[in-house]
Amino acid sequence: MKTIAEMMEAAQKSGRKRIALAAAQEASALAAVVEAWARGLAEPILIGDSAAIRNLGAKLGLDLGAFQFVEAKDPAAAAAEAVRLVRRGEADVLMKGLVDSSALLKAAFNKETGLNAGTLASHVAVIETAGYHKLFLITDAAINIAPGLADKLGIIANALRAARALGVELPKVALLAAVEKVNWERMPCTVDAAVISQMGRRGQLGPCLADGPLALDIAISAQSASIKNIESEVAGDADILVVPDIEAGNILYKCLIDLCAAKGAGIVMGAAAPIVLTSRSDSAETMLASIAFAALASR
Repeated sequence: MKTIAEMMEAAQKSGRKRIALAAAQEASALAAVVEAWARGLAEPILIGDSAAIRNLGAKLGLDLGAFQFVEAKDPAAAAAEAVRLVRRGEADVLMKGLVDSSALLKAAFNKETGLNAGTLASHVAVIETAGYHKLFLITDAAINIAPGLADKLGIIANALRAARALGVELPKVALLAAVEKVNWERMPCTVDAAVISQMGRRGQLGPCLADGPLALDIAISAQSASIKNIESEVAGDADILVVPDIEAGNILYKCLIDLCAAKGAGIVMGAAAPIVLTSRSDSAETMLASIAFAALASR
């Protein structure tokens, strides 16, 4: 896929997915799921204070008559109920409303009552920008602060699943750093990248091509790789950019969205179902695209 519009179209063709919106009495999230329903992407389940949700819907001019309501007395209870619905197979996607991200993730990854206990949660963003020839993924820009080698393997596994949901059969994984040479003393992320690249060559990551350490320009520009005499099957054609830590990922993601006018969407992978972590600063377009991304990843 080359555009977010193509991703949206694919999600529409896959049919409506049941979205459990935890604490649905939040304006931007509520408007997003209603729009997703109108676009044929979602079948919302509105969980929370039903009276507050209906009042908010009326204030926003939203018709909520076609949707299922589930009463929950407070945000924590709404999160637990939303997770329960997904766990029982009554919903396909978990989505954040008026509840803290940490509270929703705590419920989702609870060892006894959560979804897929024991797996690593990671954020996966899909990006469309005029400067690149196709959609690409960035991970992890939101959850794992300073991932070690084992964490990065979990992050990559989640990103590979997301890439395949977008139709990429053999994802190309670029392990980003500031340089292409291993500097074990001052840049430990380069060591991780080299180890993971070798694991990829030996088939330990599953079907994919992985290379690193690679600077960003090498990962996205074959011309840059040629100038620097770097031979790589990933260079200039990466599908997944794996950042060394949350600072690098967060800055890269926000730079693309806020400074470069890129289009994007983000979900959390690692649970039995994808999770849409909305932010009130997200545009309506980003929220809708995130729902579409989650719908595809839930298949």
